[in-house]
Amino acid sequence: MGKDTQELATEQEARDVAEAARESDWVEPSFLRELFLGRFRLDLINPFPPENEAEAENARPFMEKLRAVLDAVDSDAIDRDGHIPEEVVQKFRDIGAFGIKIPREYGGLGLSQVSYIRAIGMVTSKDGSLTALLSAHQSIGLPQPLKLFGTDAQKKKYFPRLAKGAISAFALTETDAGSDPANMRTSAKLSEDGTQYILNGTKLWCTNGTRAELMVVMARTPDAIVNGKAKKQITAFIVETSWPGVEIVHRSRFMGLKAIENGVIRFNNVRVPKENILWGEGKGLKLALVTLNTGRLTLPASAAYGAKAMLQIVREWGNDRVQWGQPIGKHEAIAQKIAHMAANTFAMESIAELASAMADRGGYDIRLEAAIAKLWNTEAGWRIVDDALQIRGGRGYETADSLKARGEAPIPVERAMRDFRINLIFEGSSEIMRLFIAREAVDHHFKTAFDVVNPKASRKEKWAAFVRSAKFYPTWYTTRWMGNLKGYGEFGPLAGHLRFIDATTRKLGRAIFHAMVRLGPKLERRQMVLFRAVDIGAELFAMSAACSRAIMLAKAGDANAIDLADLFCRESRMRIAAHFDNLFGRNDAALYRLSQQVLRGEYEWLERGIIDTPEPVPSGMAPDQKASTRPEPAIVG
Repeated sequence: MGKDTQELATEQEARDVAEAARESDWVEPSFLRELFLGRFRLDLINPFPPENEAEAENARPFMEKLRAVLDAVDSDAIDRDGHIPEEVVQKFRDIGAFGIKIPREYGGLGLSQVSYIRAIGMVTSKDGSLTALLSAHQSIGLPQPLKLFGTDAQKKKYFPRLAKGAISAFALTETDAGSDPANMRTSAKLSEDGTQYILNGTKLWCTNGTRAELMVVMARTPDAIVNGKAKKQITAFIVETSWPGVEIVHRSRFMGLKAIENGVIRFNNVRVPKENILWGEGKGLKLALVTLNTGRLTLPASAAYGAKAMLQIVREWGNDRVQWGQPIGKHEAIAQKIAHMAANTFAMESIAELASAMADRGGYDIRLEAAIAKLWNTEAGWRIVDDALQIRGGRGYETADSLKARGEAPIPVERAMRDFRINLIFEGSSEIMRLFIAREAVDHHFKTAFDVVNPKASRKEKWAAFVRSAKFYPTWYTTRWMGNLKGYGEFGPLAGHLRFIDATTRKLGRAIFHAMVRLGPKLERRQMVLFRAVDIGAELFAMSAACSRAIMLAKAGDANAIDLADLFCRESRMRIAAHFDNLFGRNDAALYRLSQQVLRGEYEWLERGIIDTPEPVPSGMAPDQKASTRPEPAIVG
């Protein structure tokens, strides 16, 4: 395929596409939206959602079957071969693992979001490649958007196939379009008879794409004309990979998740029936964002269960490994790492369980909760995996196969580290997550007051914004300084932390407002200021979830959950203080200035003495990468 010469979208075009895809209204309450406005709405998450005994009993037979399947899997062989055997996939099909949340009337298990994340968490504790297979199918693949936006006819046609194990994938990313979908080149044009769309283009990093039967494909459809201006439209289509013109061009290989079925998929004049549009023409990006509100909840749970597995490893190793006359867990340097791992694992599970319970319960807007759960858990989990490898030392760095070959237990910490790292990139990198969260965090301020300082706003728009501001800010700002008389006595030993969260929430609301006044329109370019505010909000959410869950568990008999929450909150408060202390970034300007000097080559002398890296390859797929329409059996089973 030759190089595509289409120009990349301008900054304004990219902004317009992203804004058009946003969920602009807040119909349901959001704990985190309120928190970023300086309001601590504990009632939205406390009492912590209790265990649904009926649901747990309903899920138990499947969970037992899933555990039996996983016990028999040789994950080291899967990692070594870069391939999930078809017999393993078939066992997943046989127990219904591809239809966990698909309604029973369509042949699925009909389980809840909480049951789903616990199942995927169990899988993660064993094998990240298996998690990628199952979660890409159900979290971002066809089942979730079909459940949310599919027509009755689409559900009747595709749900039974999906429940039986027809693997699905989600195709959005392209060479120049990932977090910035304005650069999307894949197109779909209506046929002359108006019954089909003709799909052309190439998708990159399509997880499950090399093994999928069904895909959700995002493509540009003809621009809409709004107020005399062309508006880019992106539409979601259900595509069957058996249709003529669907090609698997390349299977991608990665640092970790060696058996992930991820690749480059090309569409050559693929004829897609008009009835295979999901939701409606031009609604593709919004569909993706809404789907991810729930779909993103898989990663926080996977991270938490991965952390659980690492905690078990270091607990046993900390007791068994003796150095300098005592178990290494007795040495303070190791003991502190283990304590941090336990406290953070508790917070991670609390966040994952809370956000998923909110999704099950309904009546919440969880776009911020899902995003922060993904961001915070994946970053905390990465630190835990890193500490686990450090505690295991050379045995952590050695492969499980090598350990086994010389007679030691094949504990796969090295594989866990390779597999885990992608979680900080999957479904929105940490940086993109912070940008998304920051945009939603200031949404109320943006709608209320932005036009006051917006140079593009008309005089009428500026006046309207001034009136809105005059109605909102005097009362809001004054009350952000007022203390709360609540003592939070019901939280016992954790009451002090709740009082801290309450007061700090108001402080965060004021700080965001002060940043807007101080920086005006420049705030959107001061990403690090926004990122620190996001990180404060994330810590406050983690503290809230941990405290609420600890009290619930203590009442149920797990009294030592209080100790985990207490230690976590003590450490979190220190991180929050550091973020506030450096909110406006004393060194931000110097860091940015130096980075641009590096990019201009002014420090190229620092690179002397190395072997040069390969030259960049032009955008587009080389002709010799073209492959057959179906994958070879040796690659995909």
